[in-house]
Amino acid sequence: MRTFFTVLFLCATVANAQTIRVTDYGVLPNSFADATEGVQKAIEACRKHDQSTIVFPEGRYDFWPDNAVETHYYITNTSSEEEVPEKKQRVGLLFKNLKNVTVEANNAVFVFHGKMITWAIDSSENISIRNVSVNYERPGMSEMTIKEITPASVTAAVHPDSKFAIINGKLEWYGEKWVSRNFHAVLVRPGEGTLFYSNWAPFLNSRAEVIAPLTIQFTGDFSSFKALPGDVLTIRDRYRDYVGALHNRSKNISLFNVHMNSMHGLGVVSQFCENLSYDSVFVEPAAGSGRVIASSADGMHFSGCKGQITITHCRFRGMHDDPVNVHGTHLKVTEIISPVKLKLRFMHHQTYGFPAFAAGDSVAFLHAAALQIFGAGVVKSAGLISEREMIVEMQESFPATLKEGDALENITWTPSLTIQNSRFEGTNTRGTLVTTRRKVVIENNVYYRTGMHAILIENDASGWYESGPVTDVTIRNNQFIECGYNSGNNNYIININPEAHDWVKGYYVHRNIKIENNYFKVYDYPVLRAYSTKGLVFSNNTIDRSGFRTPGKERPAISLKACTGVLITRNTFEGWQPALQAEQMTKRDIKSDIKN
Repeated sequence: MRTFFTVLFLCATVANAQTIRVTDYGVLPNSFADATEGVQKAIEACRKHDQSTIVFPEGRYDFWPDNAVETHYYITNTSSEEEVPEKKQRVGLLFKNLKNVTVEANNAVFVFHGKMITWAIDSSENISIRNVSVNYERPGMSEMTIKEITPASVTAAVHPDSKFAIINGKLEWYGEKWVSRNFHAVLVRPGEGTLFYSNWAPFLNSRAEVIAPLTIQFTGDFSSFKALPGDVLTIRDRYRDYVGALHNRSKNISLFNVHMNSMHGLGVVSQFCENLSYDSVFVEPAAGSGRVIASSADGMHFSGCKGQITITHCRFRGMHDDPVNVHGTHLKVTEIISPVKLKLRFMHHQTYGFPAFAAGDSVAFLHAAALQIFGAGVVKSAGLISEREMIVEMQESFPATLKEGDALENITWTPSLTIQNSRFEGTNTRGTLVTTRRKVVIENNVYYRTGMHAILIENDASGWYESGPVTDVTIRNNQFIECGYNSGNNNYIININPEAHDWVKGYYVHRNIKIENNYFKVYDYPVLRAYSTKGLVFSNNTIDRSGFRTPGKERPAISLKACTGVLITRNTFEGWQPALQAEQMTKRDIKSDIKN
């Protein structure tokens, strides 16, 4: 019903909106001129109208950072103070304090130059972006195909988009006003759609020579470099100084038929936003480009959002990290100032600087090591006192058991999530990470050869500090094909793994997870792992065997630890007899038709 009303709203907005044509602001398709200033003027013109549609004729539009708006955003999961001390970003299209704006791009291609956030939607409402492809003149990812390899040399063909120079016998990757210095490498095997962690160090320490157009011979010690002819080595700067697109403190954002063909940094990031609808968003290299990577990190990243997030008819292929990650942020209690006032600290080096709490927000108090929630409260006032620290005052006294080292989660800003009819592939990490306490439905998707777990449900207050517990998750009618090949013995297709280091008997971090009517094609034995979960159902699934990889030693298909209310029934294991392992549980905790 929510989707129906969203569609009605968008249709009404387009029908009644004031049409603003970018051509009226000197912006012409296929001119290769800098469109940045003219497009921003068109965006600003929307302030004069209750509803606006910005129209681009079909064609190519170029955006340079020189005339772009400079912003100052602290963005979750991006960079530390040491990596990127000054959080300044240039933005190609900035929507700030706007309402009821639709961008109709008519299948235009937006090409960005240098390092830029493609668009930012900040403190805005009812914004829709439709029918556009996004690319960079020089993507931040460098790519080269291995032609020959010996212990002492490698010959590689560099993709034409990957600009380089040979200086004093060393290869330097460069772009428009940038040079790579902090290398991270992933090897792509296009023929089988797999990705593996790799290493640029042997190339960095070798001597490089151009032996033919776009062909380089590296001479050095390659005895430990693992690759095959035809593999593509992809190299980027590991510092996340930019993101592909940013949605910040906004409401009712819609993306439709959007192709993100290359993105710097973390991909499409949404933080503290409400009601997000992403329909037919394709994070993948442009067809015919010959490239294999579209995003330097995640495809879509959601932090501290609320309302409904819907991801449907999307495709993810070619990423150096997770296609979809949905979470909140735990902050650590560093000082108890009074019975109602606390000092909190952002703990992960890449996440800090934004107001994680505000007056009126509800919070959960938890013991960090056990992830045990022991109370709740409402914020009276909150404010940053530095990039890393906040002072939070509660309306009432917090629980007496609260101590320094515990953590707080903002439970007002937690979303419902629906992921449907989408495809996840071409990543060396996980397919979907989800930690939100509201309703989650993951259905009718294909997870194809994700390097790690297809779905990971974690929650921690000691590492990434990504919150929180799940309470209502349905995973149904999906296909999981040969996932987990990068995970060694931990290659469970679905992994429910809260980072609860101190186990509290009788306390369960996650609740009510149903995994039903899915098809698993596995090359190894592990299928499902669950820890500290109450109310887990695994039923009516079909699990088939594959010859994709040589399986490891025989071990349980389903591994359970400290769970209760578990039901495992009516699953079909084609051609093999699975084993079940249960630790720190009694017979009353589980009903299963698999013998353990």
